[in-house]
Amino acid sequence: MSTFLGLPGLRRRGTPDGGSDGGTVTEPWGAVPHPDEPLRWGDAFPAAAKQTLQNDQLRQNLGHATRTIRAKRAAVVGEVPDWEALRDTGSAVKEQVMANLPDLLTELEENVVARGGVVHWARDAAEANRIVTEIAKDKGADEVVKVKSMATQEIGLNEHLADEGIAAIETDLAELIVQLADDMPSHILVPAIHRNRAEIRDIFLARMGDAPPDLSDIPRELAMAARAHLRRKFLSAKVAVSGANFGVADTGTLAVVESEGNGRMCLTLPETLVTVMGIEKLIPTYTDLEVFLQLLPRSSTGERMNPYTSLWTGATPGDGPQEFHLVLLDNGRTDVLADEVGRSALHCIRCSACLNVCPVYERVGGHAYGSVYPGPIGAILTPQLTASTGGVSGADDVNASLPYASTLCGACYDVCPVKIDIPSILVDLRAREVDADRGKHKVDPWKAAMKAASWVMSDGGRFGLAGRAATLGHGLGGSDGVISTAPPPVSAWTRSRDLPAPPKETFRQWMAEHEKDGGER
Repeated sequence: MSTFLGLPGLRRRGTPDGGSDGGTVTEPWGAVPHPDEPLRWGDAFPAAAKQTLQNDQLRQNLGHATRTIRAKRAAVVGEVPDWEALRDTGSAVKEQVMANLPDLLTELEENVVARGGVVHWARDAAEANRIVTEIAKDKGADEVVKVKSMATQEIGLNEHLADEGIAAIETDLAELIVQLADDMPSHILVPAIHRNRAEIRDIFLARMGDAPPDLSDIPRELAMAARAHLRRKFLSAKVAVSGANFGVADTGTLAVVESEGNGRMCLTLPETLVTVMGIEKLIPTYTDLEVFLQLLPRSSTGERMNPYTSLWTGATPGDGPQEFHLVLLDNGRTDVLADEVGRSALHCIRCSACLNVCPVYERVGGHAYGSVYPGPIGAILTPQLTASTGGVSGADDVNASLPYASTLCGACYDVCPVKIDIPSILVDLRAREVDADRGKHKVDPWKAAMKAASWVMSDGGRFGLAGRAATLGHGLGGSDGVISTAPPPVSAWTRSRDLPAPPKETFRQWMAEHEKDGGER
């Protein structure tokens, strides 16, 4: 593996060792090779989740991290007397954006250009990658420093740049950990949430060329090692690449909020700044920031405000980057916008609150979702971004199973700062996938099962007989009263869910005995 200052150099897609032979990673932390399609990789969710559930250390790491974030969020949200009003306002602003997106995008472009910036329009990942690569090559850069960005992960920018001979250096601490480990992020906000500090120390010692040999797993020492590791790159980089938390239409201002200061370094020191922003990240006016800069930090990191909030408008002579490029990314968002039910997924401000409360995510982690957008929001956004039309991809697509990666408990809706009704969208997407596959088989198992159930339940005698027959399965339950394995067709349930063993007697049997004993039972 070629390196520069200890970072994996020119790492290509699907080659975890940085070479071209597709070799596998042997390090104990179990890296996940970067895929060709960042929005569709690996096994379908049921198979991937079954595998990650076997990793006890992963579940321990996730449980500790999500519990900590949930507690912090609850504390700071409880301090705000008008929190629900803020949520309502945030939701209303995003509704306004979706209703007027073409006009707002035009307004944003006009204001960015008027203030010295250059705006590029990218229909898909390939076009966005080409634009960024051409800018970097035009500046003679063989490496770029990056601010944490979901949009650039979505399009696989790092791997595309590597294919073109340009190294992308992640400067966010968690993203750096993921990059050094040749891994994939497993959380929207905390990409290395699946790693504990002992694993991070091992990764640094194995992959960070200038890591102190006596490095401990104390968080402060790990952060100091990363800071020293990146400092030279901040000072020498010609080009920086960022995402954007918000784009303000009426001023042409872009905003990035972060906690470490690495973003501020990238946004001010290089000569050229390139921002890749999904077209849904718009807000209409500068004053709308007042709402979102209260909602986002509390929902994401459990902080009252972000330690670093960077705002920039175009290019200013003698101050910061002297050349600014804004790449407006579609990549399926227009199709999502056309969906009356699913379009509210575009309201997402990437706070990750829904991940931190989701009982499914907490147990299986982000890699099981096979997308850079994991958790509840990923379960509704990824299938829509990758579907051919109408949010429907069909059973042959691994993303078709994502809407089922939920208990529909509603916790995600309760914490969403912009009130995205994720459970309702999940149900709608499930219905679409079922309808899309209807009629593809000569015998529809689901339809046959429902028809049989209807026949049984339509007659009291048959229903009672079925209940008595079910009690024969009581002995199949283990000491915990749960059936963990069962023959087909019940195995379709027990493969991924617990099945409580039937009771020894049905309610009807109990009631009959109760009446026979004169009510003494």
